[in-house]
Amino acid sequence: MNILENFLFCVLIVVLITPATTIQSQQTIRTMNTEKLTNPVVKKAINALQAADKNTWFSLFTQDAELYDDGNKMNFKNFFEKAIGHERFTSIDSVEDSGLSVYGKFHTDQWGNFKTYFKFHINQDDKISRLDIGQA
Repeated sequence: MNILENFLFCVLIVVLITPATTIQSQQTIRTMNTEKLTNPVVKKAINALQAADKNTWFSLFTQDAELYDDGNKMNFKNFFEKAIGHERFTSIDSVEDSGLSVYGKFHTDQWGNFKTYFKFHINQDDKISRLDIGQA
């Protein structure tokens, strides 16, 4: 076998041993229902988080955006540089405060699954200036 054949053989093995639940889980993430999201800025942010799109995510926030995690002030940029691609909503259960507060089930590669909230604060320029997150 040459190198290309070895590579294709390895890919085939990975596909064959990957559990169907993993594939189904990834598809569920991509197609999660976001119809409950009524605020267009919040919807863009959640869609960017779900798609692991750092560029879009960060473009929606002010340069000095604040992050509070369960009431503790965190470094916004550092937190989401690490989180995006490893954290996502698995369902959106409710939306309140004119679309600015999102509650749902959440998954992180590090901490597993839990219920969470994201509370967005949007300034007059339609940029997110503060985000409060935590366990619900």
